[in-house]
Amino acid sequence: MEAASAALVTLGGATLLVSWIMLLITSWKDDYAWGLCTLFLPPLSYLYALARLDKAGDALLVAVAGWVMIFFAVG
Repeated sequence: MEAASAALVTLGGATLLVSWIMLLITSWKDDYAWGLCTLFLPPLSYLYALARLDKAGDALLVAVAGWVMIFFAVG
């Protein structure tokens, strides 16, 4: 793996972690049950983000940016 693609994968993974933390904070403020789902089932929490774009739209955009970085690193 080249240095540039390794850096993009690392940065993309860090961006996904930041988006999950943002989503964890947002969902916990909204509802206790969604906060627990976000904590223990992270993929399910992105369905919450799609359903509540008004509150969790920023976290979803950060996640998309992370996946784009990983896509460009692998592709």
